[in-house]
Amino acid sequence: MNNTIQYTVDNDGIATLLIDLPGKSMNVLCAELVSDLSECVDKVATDENVSGAILASGKSAFIAGADLTELVTAYDRGTTAEEGYGWSRHLSSVLRKLETCGKPFAVAINGLALGGGFELCLACHYRVMSNHPKAVLGLPEVSIGLIPGAGGTQRLPRLVGTEKALPVILQGKKLKPQQALELGVVHEIAPVSELLDRAKTWLLETPHPVAPWDAKGFRMPGGAGASSPKTAQQFMVGTSLLAGMTQHNYPAPIAAISAVYEGCITPIDTGLDIESQYFGQLVSGVTARNMMRSLFVNKGAADKLARRPRGVEKSRVTKLGILGAGMMGAGIAYVSARAGMQVVLLDTEIESAELGKAYSENLLNKAIKRGYSTEEKAQALLNMIHPTTEYADLEGCELVIEAVFESREIKAAVTAKTEAVIPENAIFASNTSTLPITGLAEASKRPESFIGLHFFSPVDKMPLVELIVGEKSSDEAIARGLDYIQQIRKTPIVVNDSPGFYTSRVFGTSTNEGATMLMEGINPALIENAAKMAGLPVGPLAVSDEVTLELGYKITMQIAADMGDDFEFPSGFPVIEKLVTELDRKGKRFGKGFYEYPEGEKKYLWPGLAELYPLKDEQPPVQEVIDRLMYRQALETARCFEEGVMDHAADADIGSIFGWGFPPWTGGTLSFIDTVGIKHFVAECDRMAEAYGSRFAVSDWLRDRAERGETFHEV
Repeated sequence: MNNTIQYTVDNDGIATLLIDLPGKSMNVLCAELVSDLSECVDKVATDENVSGAILASGKSAFIAGADLTELVTAYDRGTTAEEGYGWSRHLSSVLRKLETCGKPFAVAINGLALGGGFELCLACHYRVMSNHPKAVLGLPEVSIGLIPGAGGTQRLPRLVGTEKALPVILQGKKLKPQQALELGVVHEIAPVSELLDRAKTWLLETPHPVAPWDAKGFRMPGGAGASSPKTAQQFMVGTSLLAGMTQHNYPAPIAAISAVYEGCITPIDTGLDIESQYFGQLVSGVTARNMMRSLFVNKGAADKLARRPRGVEKSRVTKLGILGAGMMGAGIAYVSARAGMQVVLLDTEIESAELGKAYSENLLNKAIKRGYSTEEKAQALLNMIHPTTEYADLEGCELVIEAVFESREIKAAVTAKTEAVIPENAIFASNTSTLPITGLAEASKRPESFIGLHFFSPVDKMPLVELIVGEKSSDEAIARGLDYIQQIRKTPIVVNDSPGFYTSRVFGTSTNEGATMLMEGINPALIENAAKMAGLPVGPLAVSDEVTLELGYKITMQIAADMGDDFEFPSGFPVIEKLVTELDRKGKRFGKGFYEYPEGEKKYLWPGLAELYPLKDEQPPVQEVIDRLMYRQALETARCFEEGVMDHAADADIGSIFGWGFPPWTGGTLSFIDTVGIKHFVAECDRMAEAYGSRFAVSDWLRDRAERGETFHEV
């Protein structure tokens, strides 16, 4: 019984294999589909009345890729590299059977075809692709810790040459219809309504059931291996660049380039076998598990609002109010207008409000220059943003987001003015990064409608929004906040109220550890480079400059004032205090901080740091610096989990990766603990607590988990 492919044969002897997985919004290469495809290929090959076949999709896209839910648990199930190799060989053999069965196969690519979906297209003899803007081809496997496992590293280079194929394989570069045509990946592009007719025309007129690499005398475009000087140089340079980019934390890119190099100097069948061997090693490893789980499965669930309270009617924001037109407010205005909302951008001075709108105009001008937008579309978006100084203009807003200065008094004042004009059922959200939502909600007459929506800068680029639940926040407020986040196409995490919430609190431990090490006499270049070697996007000193030292100083002083005698200043705070209050080095925006920012030149570490904090004679090993940065963040996340700041390990991992750039190879902060092993993690924290201070101290709760061997993620 075939449940995933509708098989029909017309009067001309052309079979159509319509792929349509029941109960799924998109087709994915699951075990059932692969089995059904194998059965259909056999039908085509053995039926004398069938002269050729068309592969098509019954959904709006072709095939979104492999079903990662079948792969993500491989490591936890104890899957061996040999078993992973077997999975790849099975799918690869089905596609190879299609390719060599003696009957021509054409494919009608009506939309997105990624990963295994693209590999299936490459195995067909003729490819016609929709000219729809959302139709794309790509091999994104490296981005989730894998490599193509069904011929992608072998067929694509043989089709277009390694120079053109490597960016698609190693960088996950997506190909739009015209790009795919020009590259030679598809044979023609056409409107969706004509795809089947075009494919059938080829099958009836010029069928050729032999792939180029199976034809006698085939030669790799541009050459292959060491026999081609140009190609050999590509691999030498490429391998060196990959090592620098990945710092050997990500095995997939090196495996991919190795599979291409080794496989393409051999016959296609040997190359496919080589590819499967590398795939097996990766899919059975912990890095692929971490990346698939956090970057795909858990992020996908978050995007679908897995944390949304049930029983609340779905909502959409049509009119949004934003208080404060600084960089954050301006960014929120842009992404909201882009999502089709009318935006009221309010500030104390009309010049400031207009400047906030100009932020969107600048972004749109860049998009027009790059061909991503048009003058008409840009103007339509700008018309959605209304700069003002009048609170009365907020009337009718379903949601208002406050993004004013981090002062409790200022926030209380704008809350009162706003609630005087907005509807009774409107939601009020604060974009504060540190001030507790429950405390801010005390200024509201409707604390049940008060939540936190913590955006990250720059808003147009950063994918995460942290929704903070106050003590009195209602399920309706939470649900409507999540609906808005989904509406602007961001990824939400839900955290409970506490000082610093989750992301700001844990992010601060990394920057504090960097400042502490500097104060100890550790070379600042060592601190910065160790962070990048671990996979962090930038070092803790550089990122402190980015967010500004002044902001960190003011936030710390505000929390100290709120907590009084109970507050303990962070270990590295004296460094920040000295730079901000004594040396007027407040960060990048001010032109100087830990780094110097000469105009038109590359930034460099301020030489004066050596005088302030002389280097100690014996510097620590790089790994020790890495461990201090990584373990400190993971430990603080565990403390947040223990305190109930977040209820789900997946939210902690997603927040750490997409909020402040914790290395994706780890899967996130709590996945990092599971990866190194909770017992080893606790032992290392004990060692560092003795060496560096109580900030590394382990709670009884975490120690008990370690003794039980209890992981944060279910195995």
